Amino acid sequence: MNSDIEIARSIKLKPISEIAENINIPEKEIIPFGKYIAKVPLELESKEKINKSNLILVTSITPTKAGIGKTTVSIGLALGLNKIGKKAIVALREPSLGPCFGMKGGAAGGGYAQVLPMENINLHFTGDFHAITSAHNMITALLDNYNYQNRGTTEVLKEVVWKRVLDVNDRNLRNIVSGLGGNANGVIQESGFDITPASEIMAILCLATDIEDLRRRIENILLGYKTDGSIFTVKDLGVAGAITVLLKDALLPNLVQTTENTAAFVHGGPFANIAHGCNSVLATKLAMSHGEYVITEAGFGADLGAEKFYDIKCRKSGLEPKLTVLVATAQGLKMHGGVPISHIKEENVDGIAQGLQNLEKHIDNIKSYGQTVLVAFNKYSNDTEKEISLVKEFCQKRGVGFAINNAFTEGGIGAVDLAKLVVETIEKSPSEKLKFIYKDEDSIKVKIEKVAKKIYGASSVSFSKQASQKIKKLEDSNMSKFPVCIAKTQFSFSANPTAYGVTKDFDLEIRDLVINRGAEFIVVIAGDIMRMPGLPKNPAAMHINLVNGLVEGLS
Repeated sequence: MNSDIEIARSIKLKPISEIAENINIPEKEIIPFGKYIAKVPLELESKEKINKSNLILVTSITPTKAGIGKTTVSIGLALGLNKIGKKAIVALREPSLGPCFGMKGGAAGGGYAQVLPMENINLHFTGDFHAITSAHNMITALLDNYNYQNRGTTEVLKEVVWKRVLDVNDRNLRNIVSGLGGNANGVIQESGFDITPASEIMAILCLATDIEDLRRRIENILLGYKTDGSIFTVKDLGVAGAITVLLKDALLPNLVQTTENTAAFVHGGPFANIAHGCNSVLATKLAMSHGEYVITEAGFGADLGAEKFYDIKCRKSGLEPKLTVLVATAQGLKMHGGVPISHIKEENVDGIAQGLQNLEKHIDNIKSYGQTVLVAFNKYSNDTEKEISLVKEFCQKRGVGFAINNAFTEGGIGAVDLAKLVVETIEKSPSEKLKFIYKDEDSIKVKIEKVAKKIYGASSVSFSKQASQKIKKLEDSNMSKFPVCIAKTQFSFSANPTAYGVTKDFDLEIRDLVINRGAEFIVVIAGDIMRMPGLPKNPAAMHINLVNGLVEGLS
């Protein structure tokens, strides 16, 4: 089989105007970025059509380091639905350069289920990530200048909590000292960098409902504390207008196409382990305004992405999925069944049987939200009939729908069975109204404990002195009503990345909190998770090259 990039190049792309018109967006309305990409105005959102559309969330079991294939399944399901005559649109997150050049090599789907043009999407795309990075760091520069100009006065901030960001994996930038070299070079302070997908600006862009809401949220960003202990925000800095200007184009969702020339929205890109892990509300609603079925995904396993999709994105936007699709692979189940990573590509029925506990825990968690769930088995070439049958029987015994996804090798045809099951399930037993895990009125500690105990399976939660102090500050403010966004490893229900399967009777250690006052949620840092990733020993960048004018090595 050809590589992802070879398959992508073999597809004859249609002009983006034609893709837009196929979903009833007139050519005159779109803002083209070349021949095959366009921005779409927010005015095309229709509340009436959103209410009629069927929103489907795709999530997964706890992933391996190679992933489970949610993006491929999401795109494949959209292709399969179109194959059976349904008007379906996929709405995804934008890839980050950090993982593209680090571990993954790309994030635009795979095989015959991709969004295109994949080189553009995986690289600079429409510049949204660069705009977010620039906006975030512009705030930092203006804040540093404020402190420099007010040094020696009572106006200088006692504490700065705002860092810088870059869209790269760079462990050396996690902790830095800035302002060295004398008074002319600024105020000396400890600081650091997060990766752009963890930026509060990214979260704000993905949760904003329009340009006015974007500005309101930017104004509310907490930058630090004054000498009297009161908060200092972007509004106090007086630069919300300038930051809004930097983001006005990035706010508009991006329209592209799939490997079968169907419409796809790709917009926003927060990670689910260190941020809230969902594409933009605006892109989801635009897709729902123009599609009978809309498929979106949330990052990593359901304990991270799906929980945040329900408890943050849906809570804030009013969105209600009609169905949740849970993706599983034989390799992932074998890893959770105790099979060494080096042997998960080999047949091991006992390993699958033991690993099904991870699948079951995710099914139970999703059902606790009132969601109807079905399992999509993302098939690989080395999977055996015995392994697949075991997973199918497990699902059937529990009354959970099951279908095999072959979109990677076959495109939409390989996802027709999944598409038919999705349509039938939504018609016969759609999800109930969402039941959130915690209430807005719950205290911060109670919110954290409810997620940790109900979703992760923790028996207790402990808080560092630093975390406890920040919670005390929050409980004394109106920010205590914000939802929580727990940052932890994606490889386990616990904060231990090597604790596979289902972890029980563990203590979840909360190390720190980051107050995202503009995004209106509290980032809760559990265990040793870092908001600036590092590069692996052999980064994907070693295999990316330009050969005879063509990009090689992206996937």
